[in-house]
Formats: sequence, structure tokens, C-alpha cells
Amino acid sequence: MAAKTFARRVSGIWREILGVVISTGAANAGDIPALDDTGHLDPSVMPVSYGADVKVLPATEALSASNLVNVWSSSGTASVRKADATAEGKPCHGFVLDSVASGTSVTVYFGRKITGLTGIVPGQRYYLDTTAGGFTATPISGAGKVDQFVGEGISTTEIGFEPDDYVVKAA
Repeated sequence: MAAKTFARRVSGIWREILGVVISTGAANAGDIPALDDTGHLDPSVMPVSYGADVKVLPATEALSASNLVNVWSSSGTASVRKADATAEGKPCHGFVLDSVASGTSVTVYFGRKITGLTGIVPGQRYYLDTTAGGFTATPISGAGKVDQFVGEGISTTEIGFEPDDYVVKAA
């Protein structure tokens, strides 16, 4: 994509100036930001603590894009694995947008929307599934299983992610 430019009068002469896509800090003070190739502002041009609620954590198993994940302590290190409604112990805390191998660091999202999905029904409620990392439109039932709401469909390709506390089912 061609760099975005604008005209600025500098010492009485009109000059073409490039917009800044990635900020290096104080050196870019006064510059005008430009959108990146995806049409978004790079987080580096935003104020500190503004943007997605994310954390980069090591994955202790292979993860696929859109997996719901559980944050847990692996030998004292905060790590991430697939969330699972089969039994208590792996509730959903966040989700990933990238596929990674076990042992690889991955960005975990704790809010926002899960994108890149198919077959989502707008307005439909979605729950943590018994298929590790997955979600379902059917609330979970069965003794010892975990029933956890994770969000609502907001388009045919997105779920608004708002995980609730979970309930371990008695029957």
C-alpha cells in the first residue's frame, strides 16, 4: 500500500509529508498518524494503556485461531491452554486469534470480539463447549460439566466476547 501523505507548510514552503504508521515515541511528537495496511491505527500511536486488553503468554498445547482459552499456572508461570467444559478446572478466560504450536507465545485477548468465524447467528448466545477450545449455541448439561456463557453473536462472523462466571452442573 502506498504511504499516505499530506501537505504541510514548512518555513513558508508547501512540502509533502508522510503520515506516521508506527510511532517511535517522542521523536514523532507533532506528527500526524496514518492507518496501517489493515485500515487500523497501530497500537504504538495510541496512549499508554489504550487498546485491546491483551497479554502475551506461552501456550502449553497447540492452539488454533478463535480458540477459547484458560489461563493457568504451569510450574508457577502464567500460561494458556484450551478452555474445556468437560470438567471443572479449565474455564474460559480469553481467546486467541492466531494458531500456534505448543511452547510458542501467543496474544490472549480478554475482551473485544472474536472475529473470523463462520455460521454465527446474530443475537444467539454462545457457551463454552466440551470440545476443547470451542463454543456452542447450546448450554452445557450433565453432571460435573461446566456451563459458562462466553458471548453473543454480533454478526455472521463475530461473537462479542463477554465471559461470565461458570456453574459446575449437578446433573
